[in-house]
Amino acid sequence: MDVTVLPNQRRPGVGRFPAAENRRAALPQQARFCPVVEDASKSGFLVYPPLLPEEALQIRYLEAGKMRVSLHRTLSGASTPQPVWVMDITTSAGTGGLDAYDVKYVDESVGLDAMEVQRFSDALIANVNAPQGGVGLRGAYDFVTPEGWDTVYTGILNRTERPSLPILTARVETDWYSQPTEFRYVLAPGEVLSANGQSPIGQVLFVPREPVRLREGTEDERQGFLERQQAYWAERSTKERATNFGTLYSYHYRDEQKARRAPEASPSGDEPGAEAPGREAVRD
Repeated sequence: MDVTVLPNQRRPGVGRFPAAENRRAALPQQARFCPVVEDASKSGFLVYPPLLPEEALQIRYLEAGKMRVSLHRTLSGASTPQPVWVMDITTSAGTGGLDAYDVKYVDESVGLDAMEVQRFSDALIANVNAPQGGVGLRGAYDFVTPEGWDTVYTGILNRTERPSLPILTARVETDWYSQPTEFRYVLAPGEVLSANGQSPIGQVLFVPREPVRLREGTEDERQGFLERQQAYWAERSTKERATNFGTLYSYHYRDEQKARRAPEASPSGDEPGAEAPGREAVRD
C-alpha cells in the first residue's frame, strides 16, 4: 500500500522525512525486550516538525487565552540556543476568531518584520486555544492515502518521558480530504511545549475504512485459544536467555513472526527502524 507524501505548504523542504522506528530510548529494559511493545512503537511513522536541525520552537501557556511562541537557533560553534523571534498570541472572545499577534522581539540579523514573523509562525503552529490551552504543531509532511484508507494523527506511542502533555487523536479521511499534518497538544497555564528539528512531534497510522463486527466465540474456539497459548509458552521457555542484569527474554515470538511472514522479514532480534534510499520510508 502506497501513501503519497507532500511537503509542508508553508515551509517546503524543511524538516526530517517521516520514519518508522520500533525503539524508544527511555523505555526500561523489560519493555525493550518486549516484541509486542516494539511492534506497536513501529506502527505507522514518526513525524517531525518543519524545523532545521539547529532550530527549536517553544510555546509557553502564559494564562488563559494567551500563549508565547518563540523560535530559537543554535549557531555553529555555539552550545546555547539564541532567540530568533518571540511573539505573544492572544485569542479573541466572541465568534470572530481574529486573534491578536504581538511580536515582542526579532533578531535584527534575520531581517524579518512583524508580519513575516506571523507568517513564519503559521508554518509551525495552528489552531491556538482550540480547545482551551490547545495548540497544533504542524508536521514537515502531509499525507494522501489510497481510496478507502484514513490517517490517524496521535502522540508518539510508548513515549514514557516526563513531563508529558496530553495530545488529541484525530482520524481523517485523507483519500479525499486535504489535511495539513497537525498534532494538537493541550497545555495548562504555566506549562511549556517545545520541539526541535531532530525529534518527532507525533505519529501517524494508516487504517482501512471498513466496519468491524464482533461476535462471540464458540467453545471450540475458546479451547483452541487456550491450547495455542499453552503451546507457545511451553516452547518459549526453552529459548529464554538472560541479560547481564538478570532480565529473562526470548526471541520465540520473533521466530514465529519470521516463520509466518515473507522470506524478506527481518531476522529474530533485529528490528531496526529504517529510512529506505530515495527518501521512501518503509514499514513491514
